[in-house]
Amino acid sequence: MTTLRKVLVVDDDPVVGRSFDRVLSGKGYAVITAQDGEEALRKLNSEAYDAVFTDIRMPGMSGLEVAERVKARQPWLPVVIVTGYGSEENEARAAAAGVSGFLRKPLSPEMIEDSAEKACVEKDAKAAPEATEAAGAAPAAEAAGAGSTLKNIALFFAAPFVGLAYILAFPIVGLGMLVWMGGKSLMKYEAARNFVHVAKNVGFFIAAPFIGFAYIVIVPVAALVVLAWMGGKALIKR
Repeated sequence: MTTLRKVLVVDDDPVVGRSFDRVLSGKGYAVITAQDGEEALRKLNSEAYDAVFTDIRMPGMSGLEVAERVKARQPWLPVVIVTGYGSEENEARAAAAGVSGFLRKPLSPEMIEDSAEKACVEKDAKAAPEATEAAGAAPAAEAAGAGSTLKNIALFFAAPFVGLAYILAFPIVGLGMLVWMGGKSLMKYEAARNFVHVAKNVGFFIAAPFIGFAYIVIVPVAALVVLAWMGGKALIKR
């Protein structure tokens, strides 16, 4: 089932609305009319339209003001000025508001149909980039979420190993500092120097397995974290 294009015609002369309806109703359009600007704005607030056609001279709000308000609220919605009182001043103000064009009375069926088709094509052209951008943003957001999840999983599994490495490394580092400071003080004595030399070798001998174990734990964990980070970064780019 084909969706009807919805067109709003704003004119205090009902003949204009009937002319649009007679020309467009059998060609895939639903024509809705409004007698003045206030009624038109109410209908635009409650329903979605594909194009607006408005007369300039109407009781109360002019068609130019209607166009300005519509474009301020819905800049993607095409507005066409329909008038028998064209002037350079009116055209300049309408162009500043961003209207799609002018239709000058008297209107022919060809003018109405061509203008409606042009306005709807314009609306579709403005909507297409927004849809493409939204479609592209969704995979990017999903990839970013996947990368963040992967990073969190890697950190979760790495945390116990990193903690174990710190537990092993800190006592060894602290013991080494104490031995170094004490040895520096005792180096004034020959016997002490000999003792420190022996103690240092013994200390390295005892510490070597712990240091090796710490490296065995830290290096794979660090590699896993780096791989997870690089994989997450690649996913986010996609």
